[in-house]
Amino acid sequence: MEQIFPDLWQTQAEHPFAGVTSHAYLLTRKDGNVLFYGTGIHDELQHIKDRGGIVRQYLSHRDEAGPALADIKQAFGSELCCHSLEVKAIKTYCSVDVTFDTHEMQLGNIEIIPTPGHTAGSTCFAYLSPQGKKYLFTGDLIFPEGASWGTLVRWVAGGRKADLRRSLELLRDIKPDLVLASACMGPTPVTMTSEDQWRKIVDRTIERL
Repeated sequence: MEQIFPDLWQTQAEHPFAGVTSHAYLLTRKDGNVLFYGTGIHDELQHIKDRGGIVRQYLSHRDEAGPALADIKQAFGSELCCHSLEVKAIKTYCSVDVTFDTHEMQLGNIEIIPTPGHTAGSTCFAYLSPQGKKYLFTGDLIFPEGASWGTLVRWVAGGRKADLRRSLELLRDIKPDLVLASACMGPTPVTMTSEDQWRKIVDRTIERL
C-alpha cells in the first residue's frame, strides 16, 4: 500500500485485463475510514487493518464487484455501499448494506454523485480533505488513457451515451485537486489537476463522445 497524501492510500496495482491497471483507495478519517473501489489482494487487508480498518466500502459500479468483497466485510465488519441500480449484479458476490440513488452527503463529508452513463448506476464520490485538497473518485466514468482521457458506455449494464454526456457535464464543475479513477489504460489512474485543467479534460472527453 502506497501513501498518496497523509489521509489517502493506494492499494497495490491489479491488472484485470491486458493494458488495464486498477487500484482501491483507503481514506482515513477521524469518524471512520472508508475504502473506495475494490481490491483482490489479500495482503492489503492487513495494511488496512494497521491503519484502523474501515467502516464502509464504496463501489462506483458493478465491475468492481468480486469474491474479495465478502472477505473485506468479514475482516472489518464494514458496510458495502453502492447505487441501487448496481445491487443486483453486486449481491452475487456479497450482500449490500447501503444504497443510494440521489446526490447527497453520507458520513458527514462523503459526497455521493450519481453519474449514469458507463453503467446505469455509475457513481462518483467527492471528498474535501482536512489537508485542503478535494479528491474526486470517478470510477470508470472517466479515466486516464495514455496521454489523454477515455470513457466507455457499457450498453449491457444500462450505460447510455446521453446519460454519460450529462454526467460529464455535472463533473465539469466539481473542481477537484486529485482525480482517482478505479482503472486506467496506462501506468496510474491518479492525476493531480487544477480547475482549468479539469474542465479542459472533461470538455475534450465530451467532444469525443
